[in-house]
Amino acid sequence: MLDIILWTLLSSKIGFALVLLDSSSVVPVILCLYFNGVRHSSIQRSKVNPRLARAEKWEEMLNFTRCQHLKQITQKCFSSAPVNVRTHTQRLLSQAFAYAGSGKSWHSIHSLVGDKNIILMGPPGAGKTTVGRIIGHKLGRCVIDVDSDILEKTWKMSASEKLQDVGNEQFLEEEGKAVLNLSASGSVISLSGSNPMHDASMWHLKKNGIVVYLDVPLVDIISRLKSIKVSRIVGQNSGASMRDLLQHRRLYYKKWYDTRVFCESGASAEEVADRVLDAVKRYQDVDSETFISTRHMCPKDLDKKPPPKYFSEAVIEGLASDGGLFVPEKEFPKLSCGEWKSLIGATYIERAQILLERCIHPVDIPATKLGEMIETAYGDNFACSRIAPVRHLSGNQFILELFYGPTGSFKDLSLQLMPHIFAYCIPPSCNYVILVATSGDTGSAVLNGFSHLSTNDKQRIAVVTFFPENGVSDFQKAQIIGSQRENGLAIGVRSDFDFCQTAIKKIFNDSDFTGFLTVEYGTVLSSANSINWARLLPQVVYHASAYLDLVSQGFISFGSPVDVCIPTGNFGNVLAAVYAKMMGIPIRKFICASNQNHVLTDFIKTGHYDLRDRKLAQTFSPSIDILKSSNLERHLYLMANKDGQLMANLFNQLESQLHFQIERLLVQKLQEDFVADWCSEGECLAAIGTTYNTAGYILDPHTAVAKVVADKMQDKSCPVIISSTAHYSKFAPAILQALKIKELNETSSSQLYLLGSYNALPPPHEALLERMKHQGKTDYQVCAADVNALKSHVEKMIQNRFIRKSE
Repeated sequence: MLDIILWTLLSSKIGFALVLLDSSSVVPVILCLYFNGVRHSSIQRSKVNPRLARAEKWEEMLNFTRCQHLKQITQKCFSSAPVNVRTHTQRLLSQAFAYAGSGKSWHSIHSLVGDKNIILMGPPGAGKTTVGRIIGHKLGRCVIDVDSDILEKTWKMSASEKLQDVGNEQFLEEEGKAVLNLSASGSVISLSGSNPMHDASMWHLKKNGIVVYLDVPLVDIISRLKSIKVSRIVGQNSGASMRDLLQHRRLYYKKWYDTRVFCESGASAEEVADRVLDAVKRYQDVDSETFISTRHMCPKDLDKKPPPKYFSEAVIEGLASDGGLFVPEKEFPKLSCGEWKSLIGATYIERAQILLERCIHPVDIPATKLGEMIETAYGDNFACSRIAPVRHLSGNQFILELFYGPTGSFKDLSLQLMPHIFAYCIPPSCNYVILVATSGDTGSAVLNGFSHLSTNDKQRIAVVTFFPENGVSDFQKAQIIGSQRENGLAIGVRSDFDFCQTAIKKIFNDSDFTGFLTVEYGTVLSSANSINWARLLPQVVYHASAYLDLVSQGFISFGSPVDVCIPTGNFGNVLAAVYAKMMGIPIRKFICASNQNHVLTDFIKTGHYDLRDRKLAQTFSPSIDILKSSNLERHLYLMANKDGQLMANLFNQLESQLHFQIERLLVQKLQEDFVADWCSEGECLAAIGTTYNTAGYILDPHTAVAKVVADKMQDKSCPVIISSTAHYSKFAPAILQALKIKELNETSSSQLYLLGSYNALPPPHEALLERMKHQGKTDYQVCAADVNALKSHVEKMIQNRFIRKSE
């Protein structure tokens, strides 16, 4: 009977509530499974044991290896079932898990081509024909050029003659029909520049092919077309410029490609061909980009080595089961100098697409889908079309303005994108609750970001934000509370940020509680703090983009070094800059700027991380009022040559003894790249006032902290980019005090309008002004500094959001 129930539900390709029955009891078990039809490959069917065949069918339809945490919870659930039920069912489950865990039948690495075609796509003049011939020669494969081998032979005339004869619309239709008749396998196919404008033919080609987009800079394409005297291409009407048409064509190319080869200026056809082969190899090798915990330890018995995590798993789980943080098992991808130079004139969105495609395997998120997410994230919701512009302040100092998002802080650069990534990665059958600890800006940014999901996604994803009740600015509190929506809840905690962050980690590591939520409510917990890889990764983009903007504006030439100075609390922002350097941005020094809570500064100077007898001080810069810097663990892991045992020892000691000391060699290694100092409250206010008086620019308190430290630590031998992490409007009382303005008792909205009247730079944040104008009194809940109290709020949120809603 159990086999029949299980098989029926597995065949439905959805998650389900599985009820196991025996003659004496009913055991309800919520079993959340992950269907991901992309990671399929051919599976050898078992002809011997029907149960094994059944397990293989499960493996084919449901990517269980991508949800190991659910597997563990499921197995734990059955441990409390009656013996006769447990024994029978666990036998079937263990077979399914064993086959799913083996991975090679599903995630087998195909030969480079196999029966699939390599399909080269790009604008006219991209070099598709030449590159295709080189690839065909290297692989010993048939080469098909759509223009010469299909169209001209079908029409008995050249493509240009056909276009002249029938016009644009008829040409596209007849071209599409000709391609629909193409049947090939294991070949290299070079498309015409206009093939992607015909949907049916592209779907036909994609059934048995990997579409590789040769992305060549427009200026190079136009130059090549002029050199071969091409004056008109398909779709070009009178009055339309070649540049505009090619730019429009890019929309079609982005729609169809599986992987992209970025062809920088000057790259030879041979180099492009090699990159195409590398791109195809990466696309085929679905196991090549995995994640491990910073506390990962290789067992002596390699058979007991835990399975790797994929990007989607790292995003879903947030925190590793051993308490560590997820990091890529391999090094960060590195762009060539030519590739970086080709991005100098690109938009922020274009830069983000190129960089994030390199960091996220296309099987986790297809490139076209990732592009859609990026365009949605960085659209009209940003007050500046440049998203994260760089402004010259004075001398060798530049301000990276990261506050143009909807909530006015740098967190928007991640949290307008991360929710879409998260929603794409999670199983369609489970409910998820995102737990967030905020020191000020994260809370409203998370609530805002997840409120913009689709209706379907909001019905299965909820957010609970915990913030220190008296540890954020009045504006920040009002913003957090006012950002609550039907799928988002804000809860004040009578403690500080460190308690909130530690409490959430304890909740994640409480397998009894997380298992209970999964079994009882079909709900899984995850995070959106910078401990989550999907939160941290998008921050790499703006550090790279800032450098490219300095090159674009003529302040430096590409390859010249810069320093970055970042107000630092949880170490995520500065770690993203480290990753940008690993990808090829020439950052010389990372300058960590602390306020009076300068535990990081002390650590960088001494190697001693010491929280004993250290109390958290409330400052004008609350977002860096942090003593436990979570992301520091990721950087120490890199410096210590990926020594997971050391990380476990250090951070367990920090929990139990409130301090740890790293060895001298690691201190020296840290200080090769990092310098640090801190800023007093008086220095912070003075920097705001002085900068306004000399440059007409208003710094927010966090940026002022960085400005003070940059003045102290930077040697002025190269430019320094100061990260401005929030708009000054969010800290109006401190700004008014710094500028010696007397109207301190005005309402928050009055203070904002008063600051706006000063006609200073940067301009007022209109979205913040509008939100404060219409914001009424919003209810919110407050709880004690007790982990059990936080758990209670999480469970109530689940009951209200997911259970009562469905009744």
